[in-house]
Amino acid sequence: MNGGLLVAGTTSDAGKSVVTAGICRWLVRQGVKVAPFKAQNMSLNSFVTREGAEIGRAQAMQAQACRIEPTALMNPVLLKPGGEQSSQVVLLGKPVGELSARGYHGGRQQRLLGTVLDCLAELRGTYDAVICEGAGSPAEINLRRTDIVNMGIARGARLPVLVVGDIDRGGVFASFFGTVALLSPEDQELVAGFLVNKFRGDVGLLEPGLDMLHGLTGRRTYGVLPFRHGLGIDEEDGLRVSLRGTVRESTVTPPVGEDVLRVAVCAIPLMSNFTDVDALAAEPGVVVRFVDRPEELADADLVVVPGTRGTVRALQWLRERGLADALVRRAAEHRPVLGICGGFQILGEHIEDDVESREGHVDGLGILPVRVRFAREKTLTRPSGQALGEHVDGYEIHHGVATVEGGEPFLDGCRVGQTWGTHWHGSLESDGFRRAFLREVAAAAGRRFVPAPDTSFAALREEQLDRLGDLIEQHADTDALWRLIESGAPQGLPFIPPGAPA
Repeated sequence: MNGGLLVAGTTSDAGKSVVTAGICRWLVRQGVKVAPFKAQNMSLNSFVTREGAEIGRAQAMQAQACRIEPTALMNPVLLKPGGEQSSQVVLLGKPVGELSARGYHGGRQQRLLGTVLDCLAELRGTYDAVICEGAGSPAEINLRRTDIVNMGIARGARLPVLVVGDIDRGGVFASFFGTVALLSPEDQELVAGFLVNKFRGDVGLLEPGLDMLHGLTGRRTYGVLPFRHGLGIDEEDGLRVSLRGTVRESTVTPPVGEDVLRVAVCAIPLMSNFTDVDALAAEPGVVVRFVDRPEELADADLVVVPGTRGTVRALQWLRERGLADALVRRAAEHRPVLGICGGFQILGEHIEDDVESREGHVDGLGILPVRVRFAREKTLTRPSGQALGEHVDGYEIHHGVATVEGGEPFLDGCRVGQTWGTHWHGSLESDGFRRAFLREVAAAAGRRFVPAPDTSFAALREEQLDRLGDLIEQHADTDALWRLIESGAPQGLPFIPPGAPA
């Protein structure tokens, strides 16, 4: 078998990533050897594979759904925004330069089509099925000429396309119809049908609309997935997420001890890998929120300064908002602060940046005895080590090279008092270390908080992926879905006018 499917969406955030992961988990439970693929991803949340390649975290999670190791083939092009107008281009896991949106879509993107098709072909030669994820909407007619992630890849690899729509947003029938009607006849031939996501209520009330949609388009609906809380996998685009007051995808369960522990995450610009705090939010009794005002730090037991694609810009933002002064006061009062990657760099004394911001010498907050120099080559590693008497695994993605000139060693960074700094992402996913760290935070904060003795972050992730697989198995027509993956789009699908403009 050499099956494949492209999961597209009516909009960004329609549920493509979770549906792709759910299909992958459903297939692997049927004994199918399956892999995920996303030709081009725009994300500030990334991951490092074992071979030292940087890919989107969503594809790493989808690989986990497939129970395989992620590789660069699964996300050959990664765009990491550096602002509103430019992104770092990561090709096959390695950065190859910065490009403006106009420069990328003006020709560079289309030249990458051969590369992404080769990566997809290699995966299809290894696995029984490859489930591909699109980006945004396939009906972005202004970008169709250079598209390599939606209908461009579908046409190039002859993949059937399943269009996902978020009915919770409203207008899903118009979105389904309009998506098909704005595609060329050649593209429409590959759009097999639809999948409704996040439905609330009685499916029977929806069925007349689905029947009318089938009559209008000649395309069936392959399933109606009910709304479920807490089923998101790692966020893709930190620029698009509404952070204020957000608690990550978990319900705060009662604490084991007498107190809860409150964690405030500074919502700095170009925040990257803010998924680091997911492991904290998974702990019973830990409340995580994103903040952007200094007064919101007052009742926090721990403040996290997360990673960022713009260290100097984030530092300036912290100063403008008054958060920088609040962090300095907090550290002087020996109240817990954790800086991760760019956040670690911000807490240091000096930054020399001729690469990312090109601002040259910039003073940091001076909380940690660290000097940072930005190198043109990016560090991409998967380190392991010990901290607080526990084993820790992590991954590093950064241009800044830190020279530590004092303090206590801490995960290749340092600790001074109750302020910790490290370049290691993902360290809090190591259960023993996370518990030891939270015990230290609780003691410093004077909280009678006790970490749960049996929380396994890896097990929680597996449980979440199984729930996604259950959604597909229970609420999609899996027999029809399997035929689609195995045999391609049905023949003779009607053309819906007007089609793509010339």
